[in-house]
Amino acid sequence: MIPFYLDAFWLTAGMFAMSAAVGAIGINLLTGATGQLSMGHAFFLAVGAYGYVYFSSEPDGHLGGLGLPTPLAAVLAIALTGLAGGVFSPIAGRLKGAYLGIATLALIFLGQHVLFSAEPVTGGYNGRAVPPLELLGFGFSDDTELVVLGVPFGAPERLWYLGAALLVLSAWFARGVLRDRPGRAMNTIRDHETAAGVMGVPVARYRAGVFVLSSMYGGLAGVMLALSFQRAVPEYFGVMLSLDYLAMIVIGGLGSVGGAVIGAFFVSLLPQLLTRYSDSLPLVAQPGESGFSPAEAARVLYGAAVVAVVLFLPGGLLGLASRIRASLAGRLPHPRDTRSSS
Repeated sequence: MIPFYLDAFWLTAGMFAMSAAVGAIGINLLTGATGQLSMGHAFFLAVGAYGYVYFSSEPDGHLGGLGLPTPLAAVLAIALTGLAGGVFSPIAGRLKGAYLGIATLALIFLGQHVLFSAEPVTGGYNGRAVPPLELLGFGFSDDTELVVLGVPFGAPERLWYLGAALLVLSAWFARGVLRDRPGRAMNTIRDHETAAGVMGVPVARYRAGVFVLSSMYGGLAGVMLALSFQRAVPEYFGVMLSLDYLAMIVIGGLGSVGGAVIGAFFVSLLPQLLTRYSDSLPLVAQPGESGFSPAEAARVLYGAAVVAVVLFLPGGLLGLASRIRASLAGRLPHPRDTRSSS
């Protein structure tokens, strides 16, 4: 019922945060659970976003497109992202640490060159409009009027529910992976790679497989992001976006699905909240005025949050919440103690 009581700003911000959470779950499987540093996550979001746009758009002048049904276009875009991750996976299976980080960083520069140069596919600097999703005759746009309980049910409300459903399914699948045998193997590779090899874990195969899975999560996040923004622009999918995702998993808590979601909401919503309330916040000003812009202030704040987490909260915000919950539980009287005292 939440969408019925929020305005369009909060609904759009929520959809944006949920798309970021899906992408953060993917990078946390790779970096947090398996210990592979990736600086190229934004590349896979771009593949997912532009793949959906190209597959679902009708050809228009110099812009190409296949005009496929939008659900099929979304599935193919995620598959295309997995294929792109598969092409890079042999490198991911053999490199680790800073070497893998540098190699994946090259994907960003390659992707930016393609996005700006391949105008028939990407639209170049101006980007491309994103066709709205239509599922079983139900459109996720404002083209068709729908009233629920006397409240107009437009595109923001519809996308909010779609994003919530995709986030729940993504988190459920990732948690299942981490709790089962693959998750234990991933954690062993992260903590004791040599021991994992001795135990018979195919280290290179697991690294490559997790890289493909993480890429597909990024592709899904890219599709959700494109549907939320309604326009895909190359400038967004740069190095800073990849750094944002690394900040999300560090702040939220490495290696956990809940930590990825918490960190994603923190990092993605902070700039929008600062923009929304910049008039009433000190040192935060609109672009062109004196002071920090909302985007700059947000990066300063969550940069400080990363430092604080690394120094004082190794488990991130999720670990802090667990400590607080355990502390509160320890202070409350146990039911048996209450009965015995009475």
